[in-house]
Amino acid sequence: MAARTSRPSAKDRPSYRCTECGWTTAKWLGRCPECQAWGTVEEFGTPAVRTTAPGRVTSAALPIAQVDGRQATARGTGVPELDRVLGGGLVPGAVVLLAGEPGVGKSTLLLDVAAKAASDEHRTLYVTGEESASQVRMRADRIGALSDHLYLAAETDLSAVLGHLDSVKPSLLIMDSVQTVASPEIDGAPGGMAQVREVAGALIRASKERGMATLLVGHVTKDGAIAGPRLLEHLVDVVLSFEGDRHARLRLVRGVKNRYGATDEVGCFELHDEGITGLTDPSGLFLTRRSEPVPGTCLTVTLEGRRPLVAEVQALTVDSQIPSPRRTTSGLETSRVSMMLAVLEQRGKISALGKRDIYSATVGGVKLSEPAADLAIALALASAASDTPLPKNLVAIGEVGLAGEVRRVTGVQRRLAEAARLGFTHALVPGDPGKVPSGMRVLEVADIGEALRVLPKRVPRENRRSAGAAAPAGGALSDPEESAL
Repeated sequence: MAARTSRPSAKDRPSYRCTECGWTTAKWLGRCPECQAWGTVEEFGTPAVRTTAPGRVTSAALPIAQVDGRQATARGTGVPELDRVLGGGLVPGAVVLLAGEPGVGKSTLLLDVAAKAASDEHRTLYVTGEESASQVRMRADRIGALSDHLYLAAETDLSAVLGHLDSVKPSLLIMDSVQTVASPEIDGAPGGMAQVREVAGALIRASKERGMATLLVGHVTKDGAIAGPRLLEHLVDVVLSFEGDRHARLRLVRGVKNRYGATDEVGCFELHDEGITGLTDPSGLFLTRRSEPVPGTCLTVTLEGRRPLVAEVQALTVDSQIPSPRRTTSGLETSRVSMMLAVLEQRGKISALGKRDIYSATVGGVKLSEPAADLAIALALASAASDTPLPKNLVAIGEVGLAGEVRRVTGVQRRLAEAARLGFTHALVPGDPGKVPSGMRVLEVADIGEALRVLPKRVPRENRRSAGAAAPAGGALSDPEESAL
């Protein structure tokens, strides 16, 4: 009689887990159904069927009104722009993940925060795993980030980092970066999925147990996503994104996740040779000061979170020397610029754009992606095509649809208030803008045809200088029939 082969029981069968999000399954799959990532499902052992018996509670459950909320009071970091994004400062026991591209200024910003947050009652420990202690000291000398209560250590071993916490007892820990630290108890190279998960988990536990705020620096992939398992973003309390073009001075800190405040605030910084400083009024970086208006330029007001910023859109059109004209953009979405070109040609009856090279850009490295900048892009392109400048003190706000209509956008009153504060006197907006600031003339436009009326009749180049001399100050037009303004 043939021997009977026994099938493995359910608890002896291997189990598979996604290294990206932690989803488990009984069989291998090429793609995780939870996070849609490819090649992340791996075997991690046989699941053990266990039952958990009720245990001793650490603290009694209380009515929520009796819970002491003073322990979650935020403490300022000394950097107002960062406190704005954090919701007032760092909460004791909070873990913040700051991610950004290489060279954007993460280490410079956090070293400045480490020095300003250190005091007699609150020590700061800065642990670097990417540089030596002498390199960090040189940067601290350059940006003036020296303090007797700021402690510096260069470690890549998790156990050594935990040892420094026992000896220094800091109120703030800065780990630069979490991908460079490894645990000797876990197999794998630093920066791997398992290592990042273990290091982050250990630092989070230490932060909660000690009531110590922790700032973790995270790397990003070539797609701009935070490197490592997605579980890391779920474990931390706050996720901040540090953005900026390395060829520009502007840096933006955005809140992606915040358990202690809103995520619609943006911090503006300027990176220079002496370090990094916060910008309470960053609109000056996005404007070009001129005595005379120039064709192909239009100003708009964009909302970064809840902060209004005045930005300048520039366009240039030249005769093309190739069969397929060039379309080049910088700081603007290519798809939106192409859509505005189609609307101008079809709805605005401007046929000179199809066979010309077109270049469009923003000033100061700001990126305009919201639809509220559509009207400014369209007017800048029309001004460049007709070679006639727009009025000097004009801002344009509105979304343009494919039918040529100008749609309403959010925060029009805040945008107009910011423009009026900076001295702008005219504005093109969609219908029903609400309360208008005093001293500002607002023209409501329903479609792109009405908006194009602000362009004056084209003046020949040889007569433009004399015509411009006859115009009143501020770029206003002398003939009311030539412009809607």
